[in-house]
Amino acid sequence: MSFGDITTCSSFSFEVVANDGAARAGVMQTRNGEIQTPIFMPVGTLGTVKGITPDDLVDKVGAQIILGNTYHLYLRPGLEVVGLHGGLHQMMHWKRPILTDSGGYQVFSLKDLRKIREDGVEFQDHISGARHFFTPEKVIAIQETLGSDIMMVFDECPPADASENYMQESMARTTRWEKRCLMARKRDDCALFGILQGGTREHLRRQHADELAGLPFEGLAIGGLSVGEDIQAMYDTVELTTPLMPAAKPKYLMGVGKPDDLIECIARGVDMFDCVIPTRNARNGQCFTSEGTLVIRNAAYAQDLRPLDPCCSCYTCSNFTRAYLRHLYKAQEILSAQLCTIHNLHYFLDLVGQARAAIIAGRFEAFRRNYYAGQHSASGQTAT
Repeated sequence: MSFGDITTCSSFSFEVVANDGAARAGVMQTRNGEIQTPIFMPVGTLGTVKGITPDDLVDKVGAQIILGNTYHLYLRPGLEVVGLHGGLHQMMHWKRPILTDSGGYQVFSLKDLRKIREDGVEFQDHISGARHFFTPEKVIAIQETLGSDIMMVFDECPPADASENYMQESMARTTRWEKRCLMARKRDDCALFGILQGGTREHLRRQHADELAGLPFEGLAIGGLSVGEDIQAMYDTVELTTPLMPAAKPKYLMGVGKPDDLIECIARGVDMFDCVIPTRNARNGQCFTSEGTLVIRNAAYAQDLRPLDPCCSCYTCSNFTRAYLRHLYKAQEILSAQLCTIHNLHYFLDLVGQARAAIIAGRFEAFRRNYYAGQHSASGQTAT
């Protein structure tokens, strides 16, 4: 398969501006703006980041790029509705970059509702039970209709306990699908990232990196992690894989994003992250702070007039007490989710921003040590 005359993205660029050990600080350019890395991407699965407006994502959180989901947007509201708006950016009033994942993980999570073939995957959707068929070509066409700044290839994400034989077979099929994704591109303003698979098996990760590193993707992602493997196995796999990826391209770790994971994987060379944890946990009353996680429903905060995090400058911490936030949560007020979401996303974006500054200053390891020194349990009280 020749890639000599395929479409490439003319509006995308990436430059590493500083290294500190394996940790990197970079600048990524897309048609809808610049992204400073390392970066965390809030997840906007259905064209909205839950619990927060697009304006607040910019003004109160400092989000530079968000993530949308091809599978979910294809099902609802559907491509016709998105197309009527002129694309996903216009529909959701978001003027900064959007990365869309391919929907591969969602399709393959429908274990009993899908059938894998060489040309693609037939599946039953989780909403109406209707049958659909995704091919690599269709997934690229969907993302180009959405108008994604960064598209992801269609891949298979095998479970962590998949057999050696199945992992090999799946990885080979993913490589064939990724090449078809490259050939299917039509728009020259949508970047395309490849995805490395191979589970936690070192020889498979090396093999897949060899197969993909020379292909004309604008960036590469590490897939197939955070699917049930031990946390140390995940870190070891990231440490193995990032040096195998092209140094001049962004390195994206998909679906991983607890604060400790950000710190550890930035230290291992990752540039980009996404995860639902900060928004989902905010709705459940769990807040991330410089002193550890804080569960706002706990009785200990009923009369606590301190902010969530004394070191945080976000809108929530600047204006509201723990006692008020606990009241909102216990009263099941929508504002509880909104304020905790603002705080959690601000915390995540500030954390990667501090990491970037530390890398540029050549003091990332000191920053890493200070981060862990500040973390201690803020949620040991009995919940009531």
